[in-house]
Amino acid sequence: MSTDPKALYQEVILDHNKKPRNYGALDHASHQAEGLNPLCGDHIHLALQLAGDTVAAIAFHGESCAICKASASMMTVAVKGKHRDEAQTLIQEFVDMATGRPDPASGQAVGPHIGRLAVFSGISELPMRVKCAVLPWHTLQSALKTGGTTSTEAENDPMHTPLGDA
Repeated sequence: MSTDPKALYQEVILDHNKKPRNYGALDHASHQAEGLNPLCGDHIHLALQLAGDTVAAIAFHGESCAICKASASMMTVAVKGKHRDEAQTLIQEFVDMATGRPDPASGQAVGPHIGRLAVFSGISELPMRVKCAVLPWHTLQSALKTGGTTSTEAENDPMHTPLGDA
């Protein structure tokens, strides 16, 4: 592995794109959601099984670009075994990092729970790719709350700008 952040980012994206972790269907899911990015065509299905308030199992599948697939793969690894509240914290920290917002508590670009997900910290410099990276995280949030479908063009998307305000 390289120590250059850009090279490391590329290596991680390629690895998780070629061999995504937790890819496939999940039988007997207790929560699920669908995520869409109509601008680039990313379309993922996320399923998880909660045991109490702990993510006991999680899986995703669908058609997506390498960044979306790698983000989903790393997300599933990061939240498996975590309490629902810990998953919600990771969602917020990842979206803040990907959109270039500093962590409110520390003012740092990366929240304290991000860990290996920090390889995505430079994605905020690629505005057209931010939605690809955050789609799995929005989908996880949707699955944990109500299920259904979420989109990168939804009002709660941090990159969404209503047409009249562009």
